Amino acid sequence: MATLTAGVPKHAAGAAGIKQHASWSPYDDNGGTTLAVAGADYCIVAASMRMSTGYSIMTRRSSKILQLTDKCVIASAGFQADMKALHKMLQSRNVTYQHSHAKPMSCPATAQLLSNTLYHRRFFPLFTFNICAGLDDEGKGAVYTYDAIGSYERTGYSCQGSGKDLMQPVLDNQLKAASPLLIPARGDTVEIFVITKEGVRREELELKKD
Repeated sequence: MATLTAGVPKHAAGAAGIKQHASWSPYDDNGGTTLAVAGADYCIVAASMRMSTGYSIMTRRSSKILQLTDKCVIASAGFQADMKALHKMLQSRNVTYQHSHAKPMSCPATAQLLSNTLYHRRFFPLFTFNICAGLDDEGKGAVYTYDAIGSYERTGYSCQGSGKDLMQPVLDNQLKAASPLLIPARGDTVEIFVITKEGVRREELELKKD
């Protein structure tokens, strides 16, 4: 398929039948950075309150954190409209859950709900960068970090948003060894099956821990 090349006027490209790509986008990045750190019996969540677009600051008092229960919050950065829509959906489903089960939704359950909600929109993703944080069923700090379509991982700490590239190295340097949720150190494993005339024997070989 032909594409529009530099130096070709738009009217000439149209007359020649060259395909042009629309420059309009349904998304806007309103900036902001979120951060969560888990401990043995606590979790700390922080988020900047500035909302901007391009070089313009729209407001300095825009919250990016949604408290769903006494033990779980959602912190989101990215496109303000998508963030508000996501938080509204999560709040509605949280209320429905409480009416149906007569108890608050746990933090791990909320993490799964957020994953399902983002994955449901995978063909037109919400332009948000999310963290679910709080206390798990054992009272330990829990931080879940997500990609755009709902894949998530529980970690000892995480950050999302426009300042992630600056904050992540600092967090790794200060907290990677100290986080109680990363002790003992985690490492990858190779799964080995040995097949002989006596049968099948399974072994595991641990790789470098990090």
